Amino acid sequence: MCPLKVLPSAVAFLLAAPFALPVAAAPIEIDLSHRLDEERGERLEKFVQRFNSQQKEYQLKVVRRVAGDAPKHLNLVTREEQAQFQAAKADFKPLYQVMKQAKQPFDSSKLSPELRVGLGDKKGNLFALPVALSTPVLFINKEAFRKAGLDPEKPPKTWAEVQKAADKLFDAGSTCPYTTSWPAWVHIDNLSAWNGGEVSDPKGKLDFNGLVQVKHTAMLTTWSKAKFFVYFGRRDEADRRFAEGDCGMLTSSSSLFGTLRDSRKVETGVSALPYHDDVPDTPQHTLADGASLWVGAGMNADEYKGVATFVSFLMQPDLQVEFTALEGFLPMTPVARAAADSQLLRADVAGLDVAYLQLHGKGALRTLRVSQIEPVRVIVEEELEAAWSGKKPAKEALDSAVERGNEALPAALEAQSLK
Repeated sequence: MCPLKVLPSAVAFLLAAPFALPVAAAPIEIDLSHRLDEERGERLEKFVQRFNSQQKEYQLKVVRRVAGDAPKHLNLVTREEQAQFQAAKADFKPLYQVMKQAKQPFDSSKLSPELRVGLGDKKGNLFALPVALSTPVLFINKEAFRKAGLDPEKPPKTWAEVQKAADKLFDAGSTCPYTTSWPAWVHIDNLSAWNGGEVSDPKGKLDFNGLVQVKHTAMLTTWSKAKFFVYFGRRDEADRRFAEGDCGMLTSSSSLFGTLRDSRKVETGVSALPYHDDVPDTPQHTLADGASLWVGAGMNADEYKGVATFVSFLMQPDLQVEFTALEGFLPMTPVARAAADSQLLRADVAGLDVAYLQLHGKGALRTLRVSQIEPVRVIVEEELEAAWSGKKPAKEALDSAVERGNEALPAALEAQSLK
């Protein structure tokens, strides 16, 4: 029998065939930029790693944003940066379009109107995703309260009670009985909404120099002279002072809860933002603000599909529960709120119930907020500082803030209008 003859080309094919395995496609890289501090940046990284581990098609990479950088695929924008991003909206792709083109389920109507303020167009479509929302609350240093003979389980509810507590803290040796971060956000926007005041009139003109705002500003001026109120600046400098144990009380973002809990330097209590009990029909409701997620323009379809997949990941109720428990952020949807309110998680989020309940009080929705309009915010905080330092009477300072703010308002609103 003749041996079987095999052509050289066939041999080459047979030898090569077992090794000609298909090469897996490399995952599509998606960049997520941010300007968080180191601690919160690390927490963000953990959520991103979980997303990467759950699927192989996309690889999300966290990068630190530098001023002047071109937009990345995803951009985590703080409350203070939002006006800048709105002004440059041509550089971003509306979120609702991204989700629709990627055929990812996305019903923005599930988010309460309060959470969508400033992030939707005139038709109600969501331009960016509100992912890390908070509202101002009162934090107290429980050890400082005990030292002053105050009950740390009964924190002040009204500004009159805050004054009494500040007096006792001062007498007990505190050099900072009360402080605040984010002055325009806390002491104009939220002070007004919580106490039934307005920051604008029906025609959209600024109007936050009414009785309640003037009275409140004058009160803080008096406290500043008495050393009950110590002011550390316009951003979150006061947060750090409180976290180090330097201050007895702090009004700031509810999202500070996670940082304070994890640092364990201060035994912290959380209470509702104080209100003026001599103002009729108070308290009403506070405002939700915080970080939002913006999508860069000019990406390809596969990259946008990856972006949409990550957005769907963020909307999962269990993940939002973790945002609430770990960071102090408010749940975005009723489903997430219900999960966070379950008995198994009560211990983690009980301190933030006050923050959530503040948002759902009576009163009309306030859509214009001076803290979100950068030129106006700067003017307002300049005038508040002039009042608190005794350079101007409270009424004169707020009158000036309204007048100057109204001059700057039209151009600022036009620049950040979501059309």
